[in-house]
Amino acid sequence: MRLSYLRALPRPDFLSRLGRYEFALLGALCAVAAIVLVFGLMTEEVLEGDTGGFDRVILLALRNPADLSDPIGPAWLERTAGDITALGGVPVLTLTCAVVVGFLLILRRRAMALLVLVSAGGGTLLSFTLKMFFERARPDLVPHGVEVFTSSFPSSHAMMSAMIYLTLGALLTRVLPELRVRAYVMIVSLLLTMLIGISRVYLGVHWPTDVLAGWIVGSAWAMFCATVAWWMQRRRR
Repeated sequence: MRLSYLRALPRPDFLSRLGRYEFALLGALCAVAAIVLVFGLMTEEVLEGDTGGFDRVILLALRNPADLSDPIGPAWLERTAGDITALGGVPVLTLTCAVVVGFLLILRRRAMALLVLVSAGGGTLLSFTLKMFFERARPDLVPHGVEVFTSSFPSSHAMMSAMIYLTLGALLTRVLPELRVRAYVMIVSLLLTMLIGISRVYLGVHWPTDVLAGWIVGSAWAMFCATVAWWMQRRRR
């Protein structure tokens, strides 16, 4: 009787795995909370005007001192920046999400596909809400390289590219088999996010702190979605 009772008890290795699982989940949520805290601190500095000097120095450093309408570098670099910045626009991001959702549906990962849609929709709503709340004016030191319609803080291109590309990269690593392939996907996601944000400052349509804030919020959102995906995968197992 006592022997059968002992056999029914959970095995120690199961308990250790459960402990690691809970610790990892708590660590991921704490990391998201820490990133949100950094965004709050930066927002306070921006609203108080303490970042004005930093913003102006970076923005002017990317312009020809003799002609502020001319970004530094050859003409092809400005055209390239315009092409790169379009990768963070709503049409391209929507198309990218649609392609990835189709890919996940082919793999029969319906929950992951739904998570992509919820992540993209929720991220878009959050981006426009923050812009409407802060209503920071666009840079007026230099002419804008592309046409803009919304307020400046935080940068929706930087935020949405981080939200979409980093989230998609994290989700795809859940279904890709090889480590080097997963690493490649994440590196490409990070590079795309960084280049899009930098292009916004280079084209003069955002203050540097707009882009930094967009990266912070987008990274927090992507990390949260990746944590949810990991939790869903654990439950499925």
